Amino acid sequence: MPHLKDAPTDFVGILKQLGPGLIISASIVGSGELIVTTKLGADVGFTLLWFIIFGCLIKVFLQVELGRYAILSGKTMLQAIDGVPGPRLLVSWLVWVWICMFVATFFQVSGMVGGIAQAVSLSGLQFSNTTLALAITGSCALLLFIGRYTFVERFSTVMVAGFTLFTILAVLSLYWTDYGVSAADLAEGMSFGLTDDFTIAFAAFGVIGVGASELIYYPYWCLEKGYARFVGRDDQSDAWQKRAKGWVRVLQWDAFASMVIYTGATIAFYLLGAAVLHGKSVEVSNDNLMASLSHLYSESFGVVGLWIFIFGAIAVLYSTVFIATASNGRLAADLLQLFGLAKTASEERRGQLIRYSCVALPVIYCVFYLTLGRPVTLVTIGAVAQALMLPFLGYAALYFLYRRTAEAMKPGKVWFAFLWISSMLMGAVGIYQLTRMF
Repeated sequence: MPHLKDAPTDFVGILKQLGPGLIISASIVGSGELIVTTKLGADVGFTLLWFIIFGCLIKVFLQVELGRYAILSGKTMLQAIDGVPGPRLLVSWLVWVWICMFVATFFQVSGMVGGIAQAVSLSGLQFSNTTLALAITGSCALLLFIGRYTFVERFSTVMVAGFTLFTILAVLSLYWTDYGVSAADLAEGMSFGLTDDFTIAFAAFGVIGVGASELIYYPYWCLEKGYARFVGRDDQSDAWQKRAKGWVRVLQWDAFASMVIYTGATIAFYLLGAAVLHGKSVEVSNDNLMASLSHLYSESFGVVGLWIFIFGAIAVLYSTVFIATASNGRLAADLLQLFGLAKTASEERRGQLIRYSCVALPVIYCVFYLTLGRPVTLVTIGAVAQALMLPFLGYAALYFLYRRTAEAMKPGKVWFAFLWISSMLMGAVGIYQLTRMF
């Protein structure tokens, strides 16, 4: 087969094959880090720093497992979970669970559209919410209609890299202000303390690091990067096994590289929220979301910092809306196929369906925001839904590994242990959210 290719073994070669993790990092930094993580820091101070770090680190094992199954089987995430045993009503019960979360993420993305609109308003430009929402979602739809994988990868990388760098510099610059992060603050944050109300923390756990949405997105971008195509169908040969192990190794590099990026960004945003917003008793609410968050940079860089924040917030939130729409477009195409509402037998037909979905979805986001408003509430709804989805993804990952993965392709015992820990914690988060809701 012409697409079969051995995986690179040298560092430079592996580096050239990274990419899916960069895309989901762009998605992660927008909703979870900029809004939910900073709000958590503003509400509770440094107490839950350990929880934030742990939440980022533990999910990468789930990320790798879902990606592993995608490149070994060649199946998309929805095709994979549709094969999970259990009750069926046209599709698997797990697909129906995902559909509930999928709809909830519309609230989350529409909340980010509102965040962008508030950031534009901070610059002094006077536009109505309707005009801004139409401009944001319309431009996103246009770019995705004409774009491809490489464009998405490069766009997301550039948008996030600059803002993340400025955020880390903002934390370091606090040293010269009244809100510098001290060793005592860090010690408090790493003392494994808890708060009286853990609701916000668990909502944050749903989206910090790799949230449920990104865990589902990741296998799609691994497939589009070509990992599964390079491995080819399992023909039980030694050559296939060699290719498969090589590309799984590349996948692990990609996932852990993305973990370093989003963990660093998450820590930086949390420290800014705890040091500046909590220190100044600034409340992050629906009406003053961007005005409150602007303190993160103006405290470090003054007036220049405010403009850094405005441009950075627009960039990072827009990139998240962009990546979420690109990813959800692929999921929507898959869902229509599973229900028999569309045929995607050819790559060209599937590409058309994805492009049409990427136009329809921003329209939905625009309507949600203009109808409901309240960006913090909208993002939180999506965050809670993602937290509820996590235990089901943990179950799916374990099922794929134990029941659908060849023995030769399974990881070692230490990896199994971390995956079980990750999955059980996902289950605990889901149970906690359910008990809080009912």
